[in-house]
Amino acid sequence: METKQVNGKFELIKLPYGTDSLEPVISSATIGFHHGKHLQTYINNLNAALPGSKYENMTLEEIVKTSDGGVFNNAGQILNHNLYFTQLCPPRENNVPKGKLAEVIDCQFGSFEAFKEEFVKKGSTLFGSGWVWLSADNSKKLVITQESNAGNPIRQGLRPLLTFDVWEHAYYLDFQNRRADYLDKMWQIVNWETIERRFICCRCCK
Repeated sequence: METKQVNGKFELIKLPYGTDSLEPVISSATIGFHHGKHLQTYINNLNAALPGSKYENMTLEEIVKTSDGGVFNNAGQILNHNLYFTQLCPPRENNVPKGKLAEVIDCQFGSFEAFKEEFVKKGSTLFGSGWVWLSADNSKKLVITQESNAGNPIRQGLRPLLTFDVWEHAYYLDFQNRRADYLDKMWQIVNWETIERRFICCRCCK
């Protein structure tokens, strides 16, 4: 589902949970800064750049795939954060994927634990700021990638399914510089039903 402009502007997404619903993994304070301030700033910056530009009537996904410079940096961060925030849910015990996605993870990585280990390693070893992604290619083969800064796998023709934000503003208030600890805890709050829907409905970006 593409993200369209409303009256020539993009809007801040509404969270599908309360700001304190992800505690103790992610605090209400972090959500307030991360969603309410950081993401809102990217939206404000992109909206200011749209009037009179070739991006004026494009969807967010089209802008991310075709832009560069400041427009790309802000559009990419909006898309990345939209995917990130809408994939989360209150903490669950024994939180694992089910259905077709679980089968493909087991087939490709050997087990869910092996998949998590590789995903966390990619997130922990990304130099500087960025994102770690699980995506699907045109054949629905799963791919784990690192993306620096505002990077998004749709620029490589992949369909993003799951992402962990490894910019420090995503975790510093709760974990300080312990990025690996943050990544390990994030598995408690992944909404696997959302990730499954993204996978089942996958129509990879051309």
